[in-house]
Amino acid sequence: MTATTEAAPALTPARPARKANGGINRRSPAGQAVRYILLLAFLIVVLMPAYVLIVTSLKSGREIGVNGQWNLPEHWTFASWDKAWTALRPSFVRTFELAIPVAVISSILGSANGFVLSRWRFPGADVVFTVILFGMFIPYQAVMIPLRQIVHEINLAPGIPTLVFVHCVYGIPICTLIFRNYYATTVPVELIEASRVDGAGMLRTYASVILPLSAPGFVVTVIWQFTSAWNDYLFAIFMSNTRNGPITIALNALAGAQSPDYAASMAGALIASLPTLVVYIVLGRWFIGGLMAGSVKN
Repeated sequence: MTATTEAAPALTPARPARKANGGINRRSPAGQAVRYILLLAFLIVVLMPAYVLIVTSLKSGREIGVNGQWNLPEHWTFASWDKAWTALRPSFVRTFELAIPVAVISSILGSANGFVLSRWRFPGADVVFTVILFGMFIPYQAVMIPLRQIVHEINLAPGIPTLVFVHCVYGIPICTLIFRNYYATTVPVELIEASRVDGAGMLRTYASVILPLSAPGFVVTVIWQFTSAWNDYLFAIFMSNTRNGPITIALNALAGAQSPDYAASMAGALIASLPTLVVYIVLGRWFIGGLMAGSVKN
């Protein structure tokens, strides 16, 4: 008679609890508390300069000082805002006349360049693309004097027209890079081939097929170029003055040199930053998506 023994069931380690969607739930009250504390600390550090700007702009002259910069105003006043707006209003309008054309023109040119260099190949395309990208690595300070001479030779009027030309030229390389990567990795080759089979040329393909798919790339380049042109000071100080320049020149004049009005300067800084803040709030939700759209190949 043969004795049989049943094998004892193997002990298996307990598996961690999983979520309904299959992922492991690693959240814990302590971990969430630490996360929120760190986020709150970073938020406080980031908002500290904005707090000083706001409270200083609402103070009267006698309340402003190093010792009381964190204190709330004893007497709230918008006189500094009125002074800052009166001084900045002409240049505020001129800066829109600068930033909007720069964002639109350089984005369109960059989109056309990116399409040609990514999907409509020609002999020497890589060399042309390398030369265009080379413009991104030339320091602005190194070209100011020759750039001023070129602008003078082509008889561009100092002020906004000159700045539009300069920012468009310097914006083409980065816009071309963004759109080339976007078209090369996101737009299917089959769409281009289908348009060729239907008899569409390069311009018709670009206008009818490529442009409707280019919204993510345009969001990125428009935000980039608008912000660069709005915040620029180096080109503005060389190519314009307080009478015909953008808001950065007027803001520098508002700050003064001998007896600066800190409240008006703070109010002016906030006024000057509002348009770029609005642009990021309105288009920011598509900005990261536009950057990531061309990062991987579908």
